[in-house]
Amino acid sequence: FFYRNTSDYWRHGIVALDWEMDDNPAWGNWDWVRRFMAECERLSGGVRPLLYTGPVAGAIPQDIRDRYGLWIAQYANMSPTGYQANPWMIGAYGEAMRQYSGTGVVNTWSPIDLNIFRGDAWQWDLYANPAGGSTPPATPAAPAQPNTPPADTNTGGISHVMQWGETIWGLAVAYNAWPLSAWHTPSGDINRYYVGDVVTYGGGSTAAPASSTGVSKVLQWGDTVWEFATSHGYSVSQCSVPSGNINVYYVGDTVTCR
Repeated sequence: FFYRNTSDYWRHGIVALDWEMDDNPAWGNWDWVRRFMAECERLSGGVRPLLYTGPVAGAIPQDIRDRYGLWIAQYANMSPTGYQANPWMIGAYGEAMRQYSGTGVVNTWSPIDLNIFRGDAWQWDLYANPAGGSTPPATPAAPAQPNTPPADTNTGGISHVMQWGETIWGLAVAYNAWPLSAWHTPSGDINRYYVGDVVTYGGGSTAAPASSTGVSKVLQWGDTVWEFATSHGYSVSQCSVPSGNINVYYVGDTVTCR
């Protein structure tokens, strides 16, 4: 039934078995998973679906882990977040793909699931179509570096040439330069930039040094410990919450960084 109703999409995009506990009487029956995946391979002539599931990778039999790519959904918390290049616990299960938020925010769309594929385009293509002949690309030439960055009268001393894999969010963390809205890209949109673009920070100053006496805050809906910590010059490791686990906190909790 599944293959018959999705066959037009096979070899054009990645397919996956959504293996979750809710409304699933076969939950925990790994033989059922083996049979389903093997039948998909047979009908499609060799395409292996991904196995989408929660943080139960330690319970997945090794033969399934060895044969099929894992797509693991596990969130640090339910706070809204944007794109993350290196989300919490990524790679912990050797997964091919990680879903790191169910409350993602991209431009004006929210809430949406956010995922990151731990590979390149040619590897994605091989998951979709193993017979497609996709191979690693030749090493690209380094992008030309402009001799002089575009003029900006209020850069706060920060001008950066974007490299592959970098994000404005990551630069804000690296330079401790907030808010994100103070960053400028050639496109005029901080969500649209390309390798070789020169981005600048126009905030005039970065966050103040951490106070030696510490800071505290009662968390509101949408707050994150990471955002609170970095805005005051602290790292997350310098903060504490009532649960004792910095990744587990709730509205009304008091976070303290010192």
